[in-house]
Amino acid sequence: MRFREEKRFASAVGLVLGLLCAVEAAKVNKHKPWIETTYHGIVTENDDRVILDPPLIALDKDAPLRYAESFEVTLTKEGEICGFRIHGQNVPFEAVVLDKSTGEGVIRAKDKLDCELQKEHTFTIQAYDCGEGPDGANMKKSHKATVHIQVNDINEYSPVFKEKTYKATVIEGKKYDSILKVEAVDADCSFQYSQICNYEIVTPDVPFTIDKDGFIKNTEKLSYGKEHMYKLTVTAYDCGKNRASEDVLVKISVKPTCKPSWQGFNKRIEYEPGTGSLALFSSMHLETCDMPVTSIRASIELETNHIGKGCDRDTYSEKSLHKLCGASSGTMELLPTPSSSANWTVGLPTDNGHDSDQVFEFNGTQAIKVPDGVVNTNMKEPFTISVWMRHGPGAHEKETILCNSDKTDMNRHHYSLYVHNCRLIFLLRQDPAEAENYKPAEFHWKLDQVCDKEWHHYVLNVEFPTVSLFVDGSTFEPFMVTEDYPLHASKIETQLTIGACWQGGSGRMAQFFRGNLAGLIIRSGKLENKKVIDCLYTCKEGLDVQLPEEVASAVKVEFNPNQSSLTVEGDDIDALDKVMQHISYLNSRQFPTPGIRHLRISTSVKCFNEDACVMVPDAEGYVMVLQPEEPKISLSGIDHFARSAAEFESQEGVTLFPELRIVSTITREVEADAESEATDGADDDPTVQETVVSEEIMHNLDTCEVTVIGDELDGDHESLEVDQSQLQQRALEMSSSNLGLIIIGVNTMANYEQVLHLIRYKNWHTEALFDRKFKLVCSELNGRYISNDFKVEVNVIHTANPVEQANAAVQPNFINPVHHASVDLTGHNLVNAHQSSVVPSAATIVIVVCVSFLVFMIILGVFRIRAAHQRTMRDQESGKENEMDWDDSALTITVNPMETYEDQHSSEEEEEEEEESEDGEEEDDITSAESESSEDEEGGEPEDQQGTSRQQQLEWDDSTLTY
Repeated sequence: MRFREEKRFASAVGLVLGLLCAVEAAKVNKHKPWIETTYHGIVTENDDRVILDPPLIALDKDAPLRYAESFEVTLTKEGEICGFRIHGQNVPFEAVVLDKSTGEGVIRAKDKLDCELQKEHTFTIQAYDCGEGPDGANMKKSHKATVHIQVNDINEYSPVFKEKTYKATVIEGKKYDSILKVEAVDADCSFQYSQICNYEIVTPDVPFTIDKDGFIKNTEKLSYGKEHMYKLTVTAYDCGKNRASEDVLVKISVKPTCKPSWQGFNKRIEYEPGTGSLALFSSMHLETCDMPVTSIRASIELETNHIGKGCDRDTYSEKSLHKLCGASSGTMELLPTPSSSANWTVGLPTDNGHDSDQVFEFNGTQAIKVPDGVVNTNMKEPFTISVWMRHGPGAHEKETILCNSDKTDMNRHHYSLYVHNCRLIFLLRQDPAEAENYKPAEFHWKLDQVCDKEWHHYVLNVEFPTVSLFVDGSTFEPFMVTEDYPLHASKIETQLTIGACWQGGSGRMAQFFRGNLAGLIIRSGKLENKKVIDCLYTCKEGLDVQLPEEVASAVKVEFNPNQSSLTVEGDDIDALDKVMQHISYLNSRQFPTPGIRHLRISTSVKCFNEDACVMVPDAEGYVMVLQPEEPKISLSGIDHFARSAAEFESQEGVTLFPELRIVSTITREVEADAESEATDGADDDPTVQETVVSEEIMHNLDTCEVTVIGDELDGDHESLEVDQSQLQQRALEMSSSNLGLIIIGVNTMANYEQVLHLIRYKNWHTEALFDRKFKLVCSELNGRYISNDFKVEVNVIHTANPVEQANAAVQPNFINPVHHASVDLTGHNLVNAHQSSVVPSAATIVIVVCVSFLVFMIILGVFRIRAAHQRTMRDQESGKENEMDWDDSALTITVNPMETYEDQHSSEEEEEEEEESEDGEEEDDITSAESESSEDEEGGEPEDQQGTSRQQQLEWDDSTLTY
């Protein structure tokens, strides 16, 4: 046993010694470490651990053997792996040895990796052992192996849309496969997380859907009337189910079905008077829906038929309009505005308005007779008939406009103008002649204008045997002329009527007219020329266009005569649009007629090889002409004055309006100034917003009428006159009657002032006249604007007739110089008036009473003379106190001594009261009765005392007075 144990011990010792020998032999580093040639690794971004395939293990053959038993042997460093070395620039990885003895290692990231910056990394790695001995001499390196590392993505980013807003336009009534596409992107690097897997419309209850690719389409037909624009909110999801960070707004506009039409047309256009031309279609263009258009024709019509007589014209009297247009003489107006001098149209219904022309209505039962002497037309000479007429389809009877027929006994028509079956017929029967031959008698025109219920202007130039007709400025030839014998000789007077024809035989009217007439004129001795006719018809309002130079050659523009319509034609849509944008409305009247003027645009479009490929509906609107500022015509001047009777009886007469002024103003509302607004704001007073200011303007007048207030003028001894030459220089006319006078004609206010200054009033018998009153009224536009009533009162200052020298010699004791105090006519403007004592005459009555008391009055005359001297001195002193500085030295005062005895007993107190009330009162004239009351008081004084008193008080020189 023991032997066996010893034997075992000897074997173990031998083994250990063998191992120790082997270890010593192994200390020599003969081999390089070994690693794989290629490694593939995966690392997740935001992590540092790399998973390699195959694992990183380095082997070295210098490493000692290992025993399978539990016996442990400590290895030497020659067999260990000391590390790994990575080769490459800016490699974000490092290799770490986990176990030197086994050579196991790992690769890890130095910092957090970002897949979005770099998804893959490639570099080389090399292992090295620990070398020999303690200092690691003779270290061996393995070969270089390639390492490929892929960085795995995490879903860190959300989808983002490429646009902030998406917009699209669709046409109503249509379903689209795709309206628009929205697109979002994801910044993640991997396919899984960078791809957008779904889109979604967030807005509920909208007729749209979106697919996974972002295409939006409508689920039903859209209606522009229901919704003009849809606003959708859309979001996106990536494949990692991350929602977009911000949703996107999608705007889908619904456009009406493309219909060719005028776009940008303002239906209401306001026109302010006095502003010149106004562009009507400044932003308008034609929509043709991209059709291949070859030509366009647009007609613009301004409807003014309801304004005045077809459009806005000056509303002066027809006679004034003829003068303004150049027909200077021989014009007789048969339908004037009713006035004191032309009152035969008073009974006719009118339009009752002053904003536009005054027209007369005939309803088939009314007619008027023109007074004799108004028209003096010789049918053998040329003459013109001019009239405005509006007439519709009527009965099949004759309707007379103007007729000159026998006044009595017979029914012969000398000349007439009438309508029959929409024909205009002029009848002209010649006067008796030596040759009883047929001559042209009836001229017929068949005209649509006669029965279209619109206003038209008719002018007949009659120069027998031819008659020329102008309708709205255009010439028309008669389609038929009938002949007849001249009239038989007769001494029957004729009657001129309007609206019917007078039947002299039956004494009634017949052939009544139904319609409207205005401006009926007969002008004798001269025919109207074309220039005058065009002037009378021309409107003051209409369309206008200023063609831009760049399109003038590409577009053709044509106007109708009164410029109420125009046509634009061209093949370039852009050029035509520019022309349309330069079309304007113009009203040249200072005070236009307010109201609506309708506009209509009619368009025809042609395309290639087609007559009309596009139907453009008519565009309609209107121009609203605003109410003009109405002028206030004011007449002012001296309205109360006195003149001596001699002036009324003189050749010059008395000027009624010596200092007349005519002023016209308009009232405007203007905004308050800045300071006023600031003050108002501080006071919190909202009521003060605007300030009303009055501004003086200049315009014409067409009538001024002077009428007598009170009794009519007596042509035997009084009249109103004005210098005819001055009227003719200013192209004015004057007509007068027993009611006053009227000055007519269109002229400036300044010229009317000058003429009115010349109006004089004469009176050849002023004995019983103490005052006369007149009224002046001026107007513009045929009574549309009327001035105030300017009233003038003129007083007559009477001077007693001087007693002849022979009477003074016969009755020297009855007449002494008497000086009455000057009468102060307070309230009267005594311009150039003579200072005169006022002694009312009652001689006729007094003489009858006093004839029987003649002897008694002779005795009374002595006392009368004495009292008169003292009265003169007292009145003179009173005159000084009243500071009356006129000179009565040249006046002759005759006192009638034939006065009643009872008046001598008037008290002195009553006389003094009357003298005090003389200032400004016309009824307190000094009478002889007052002198008699003085006589009762002073008649008993001694004669010498009277003389002394007279010398003390008498201060003026009466040596030139006639006793």
